[in-house]
Amino acid sequence: MRLLALLSVLATAALAQQPVKIVVTGQGVAWIPELKQVAPNATFVASKTDTLATDAADADAILGTINPTVFTAAKKLRWVHIYSAGVEGYRFPEFINSNVTLTNGKIIQGPEIADHAFALLLAMTRGITRAAADRAKEEWPKGDWKAIELRGKTAVVIGVGGIGSQIATRAQGFGMTVIGVDPKDVPFHPAISYVVPPDRIDTVLPKADVIFVSAPHTPQSERMIGPKQFDLMKKGAWFVAVSRGKLYDTPSLVKALDSKRLAGAGLDVTDPEPLPKGHPLWKFDNVVITPHIATVSDQRDARYRELVFDNVARFAKGEPLRNIVDKVKGY
Repeated sequence: MRLLALLSVLATAALAQQPVKIVVTGQGVAWIPELKQVAPNATFVASKTDTLATDAADADAILGTINPTVFTAAKKLRWVHIYSAGVEGYRFPEFINSNVTLTNGKIIQGPEIADHAFALLLAMTRGITRAAADRAKEEWPKGDWKAIELRGKTAVVIGVGGIGSQIATRAQGFGMTVIGVDPKDVPFHPAISYVVPPDRIDTVLPKADVIFVSAPHTPQSERMIGPKQFDLMKKGAWFVAVSRGKLYDTPSLVKALDSKRLAGAGLDVTDPEPLPKGHPLWKFDNVVITPHIATVSDQRDARYRELVFDNVARFAKGEPLRNIVDKVKGY
């Protein structure tokens, strides 16, 4: 056993000494001078869409993107890093069934998206949308103001990953009881009362005063909030979606709003997206829509940078990578 362990260590050390080629696209190109300092044995090549297949032909890793053409050309490829959290656009069969490691921006995108989820919710529950409209008219109609207090309410968080866990923490801070929905065995989280698997979502939706959608888009999660699920929601509940629009059935949401079953909806993600002019969702005064901007923040890029730099250093040394994605499951 000791001999095997020694051989493993020697093999890792030998790998770390080998030169590697890393092709960089997108925002990472600006980091190349500093990336060279954390991985002296790596050669970095800045690439663009029209040259990526050629540049990646002998690459060991690609930072930024992958597609079938590039994947076929990259015969030596061992690692791909996607800057975003969502990887549904990169899950083609050849890549999924390969031994190439995929990492992404999951977890590090949690804080700003959770902030945005509550911004959408509070804009509705505190009447901020109405105040903004009155401000444009320079009016002060205070007398019939209505607002909802979150303390004592129940939140169901669909998807308890890097985003959902942050939403749960904020919900607890507002005095809410939190129930999670997730296919994984979620570790104990002090803000979450309990977690049910997706096939038990119908048992918890009737309990929710607020439903947060923060799960990744996979074949299994697509339209998981359909007509039946909207019908099960408590009358007067609030619906907030901040991950992917394809997780909920848009016509069913419109119906739930039309029938006054839902008190309102906060949507940073829609299906279709962008939401076209004339779409029914635009007509509701109790719907807040933002153009898929929940990932924007003043601190996000620093977290992106730290993750990429650390993973590049790890890859160059033959060490385990962070944020590895299960390509089959899609998260």
